[in-house]
Amino acid sequence: MGSSNRRVSYFYDMEVGHFYYGPGHPMKPHRLKLTHHLLLSLGLYRKLDVYRPHLASASEMTQFHSEDYVDFLQRVTPDNVRPFAQQMTRFNVGECTDCPIYDGMFEFCQMYSGASVDGAVKLNQGACDIAINWSGGLHHAKKSEASGFCYINDIVLAILELLKYHPRVLYIDIDIHHGDGVEEAFYLTDRVMTVSFHKYGDFFPGTGNIADVGAKGGKYYSVNFPLKEGMDDASYDQIFKPVIQRVMEVYRPGAIVLQCGADSLTGDRLGCFNLTLRGHGECVNFVKSFGVPLLVLGGGGYTIRNVARCWAYETSVLLETPVPDEIPYNDYFEYYSPDFKLHLTPTPTLDNANTSDSLNVLRDQILQQLQNIEGAPSIQMQAIPPDWDRVKAAIEKQLEEEEQNPDYRPETNPDPKTGATDKRQHPAEFFDGPETSPSGGPPPSPGAHPRAPRPALPR
Repeated sequence: MGSSNRRVSYFYDMEVGHFYYGPGHPMKPHRLKLTHHLLLSLGLYRKLDVYRPHLASASEMTQFHSEDYVDFLQRVTPDNVRPFAQQMTRFNVGECTDCPIYDGMFEFCQMYSGASVDGAVKLNQGACDIAINWSGGLHHAKKSEASGFCYINDIVLAILELLKYHPRVLYIDIDIHHGDGVEEAFYLTDRVMTVSFHKYGDFFPGTGNIADVGAKGGKYYSVNFPLKEGMDDASYDQIFKPVIQRVMEVYRPGAIVLQCGADSLTGDRLGCFNLTLRGHGECVNFVKSFGVPLLVLGGGGYTIRNVARCWAYETSVLLETPVPDEIPYNDYFEYYSPDFKLHLTPTPTLDNANTSDSLNVLRDQILQQLQNIEGAPSIQMQAIPPDWDRVKAAIEKQLEEEEQNPDYRPETNPDPKTGATDKRQHPAEFFDGPETSPSGGPPPSPGAHPRAPRPALPR
């Protein structure tokens, strides 16, 4: 299917970049703001169907998560933590964990989860061929536990929505961390195959051994490719394409969910791979080439200027629209100093601990595991559960707004007088310069910029 016929939906809430995990925390939702403004300045939004997602309700979240866990997330705030001390320990949330309680925490979960569910609904209804939610992809959250900066597992919720229409759903994860929350959710079923390429060995979350292949009805439907530090583009291409090609042949999914964590890029604050945008983006391009309904999500990524570069570039890949290497001027132009280039250069001093021979051994072992799948599993015909009423109502409201105002696009229309676009962010966020410049030189001098306070969130 050519790009002219491929419909791509993009989900973005103007408030999603204004949340703040706390001082020193590596997860910065502000990266979503950078990504969005880079998409605008590159003109890619013109080829996207842009939607403001609905806020996922607690009842939607409990399709996977336990009711007491969701109720806790809904009620706890930084101002009332004392009565929740026991629950905080139970649910792995709080200052002694990597999942702090911060202002607007539940609203943030509602936004990114609602966007992923909306994308799944659009794909189910045949209203698009590819759906993008860069705010999603939080793959570590468990049924009753937060983990790895993730509170609600939007991926599982979206896959459950896709399973209403598709007998088989394939989940692919190219984040540097193992997609443990998603694998655990579907470990016992053959209706979802999970495939994760990740750093393994003394690295969070410590799961994802090649021998972890699923259990009971899901045996051989969990695929894990454990990697070492220093993975480069050529090495990744050597393993990714043969494995995914074979998975597509034996599993024949009706829909694919692709998690594009950008912490597998070179220079990531928490990662140790050496991928460039071209290597990372080639995975997206290869998955897209199968022409299967595709939900594309974000994930990790902690050098935020590179996260924005990556997801903007991969949006262009999904649209089959080339973009220049020069970063066009936008509201966050200073983040891309000193070279102001889109593409990244691999770190020359980072050695690749993955030899070609060792990767071939692992690849052949996984291909051998896939031979245990004799054919794509089928399911008995049954009635399709109804789509969420709030989701459909939100889509209808969006269409009504667009009919009344044909030029309506969330945050894409500049002020007619000043030409400025919204660049608000949490008042505690500031640009402190890159840890090291892309060229390896000294970082720019730190500097704080005044920001407008975050407005009240839509309810």
